[in-house]
Amino acid sequence: MGSDALFDVRDLGVQFTTPRGRVSAVREASLEVRRGECLAVVGESGSGKSQLFLGCLGLLAAGGVVQGSARFDGQELLGPDAAPRRAALGTRLAMVFQDPMNALTPHLTIGRQLVEVVLDRGLLDAAGARARSLEVLQSVGMPEPEARLRQYPHELSGGQRQRAAIAMALMTRPDLLVADEPTTALDVTVQAQVIDVLRAARDRGLAVVLITHDMGVVAGIADRVAVMYAGRIVEMAPARELFAAAAHPYTAALLASVPRLDTPLAGRLIGIEGQPPAPGDEPDGCAFAPRCASVLERCHRSRPPLESHENRSVACHAAGAVR
Repeated sequence: MGSDALFDVRDLGVQFTTPRGRVSAVREASLEVRRGECLAVVGESGSGKSQLFLGCLGLLAAGGVVQGSARFDGQELLGPDAAPRRAALGTRLAMVFQDPMNALTPHLTIGRQLVEVVLDRGLLDAAGARARSLEVLQSVGMPEPEARLRQYPHELSGGQRQRAAIAMALMTRPDLLVADEPTTALDVTVQAQVIDVLRAARDRGLAVVLITHDMGVVAGIADRVAVMYAGRIVEMAPARELFAAAAHPYTAALLASVPRLDTPLAGRLIGIEGQPPAPGDEPDGCAFAPRCASVLERCHRSRPPLESHENRSVACHAAGAVR
């Protein structure tokens, strides 16, 4: 673990027991999140992005099993002693879940839900908790924060609910925020506002993990990017370098499917043919080989390891030397 790494995941695997037997959602994933940076984790739905972090935080659904190591500020979260995870989760390590309407309790006011975050942990008294609630709502750009404290989730717009969910996560002044698809189902204007909130939090020193399938959102905030496919990390690189030249064919295909302002749109978006393998159906070779335009014969026989080349890593037989 590097000296500047706050969160360090090594060889993480997540499996679920299903009627078909034990299937893997995440396989041998390793990554680190540095203090004060934004790491984006991208990939199609079902690639394992959310399950990777839910496994690290002990939040898997019934039947889920996690293996490997996840260390937060030097403390192992997945060991037999659950005390370090319980101490970190919700205080120094917070998560914003995918659907803010489901993440917020519908029969409690926004103010009640915010103050409970710190009251239940004994961090502030009632007056201090209310003052902190207003401070955090203002920091996330919530309009009329005093009025919002008295409202229920159904009385807020989608963007306001997302701001409230982020505010709840920020109440304890965490060191790491994991945001799972925070812009899904929001219009582009509200998406930009939510990303501005996360960027401002990062600029104040908070480490942010952004789980998303939206490469446009990634371009607006990420310092580094980890690309997942079929439960594995297939590329990791600084955002600027990844957008300039993808090393993995899957990353290149993701980028090609996003319209850009600096290039003409040639009639239609370029999609990725085929489908990812179903959980439990991982082939012997590269999982992306059946969909890959650069596939080699060996790609069907052997799985490429994730190899480091200077400041990026790639798992691809066809990638060649990464510049």
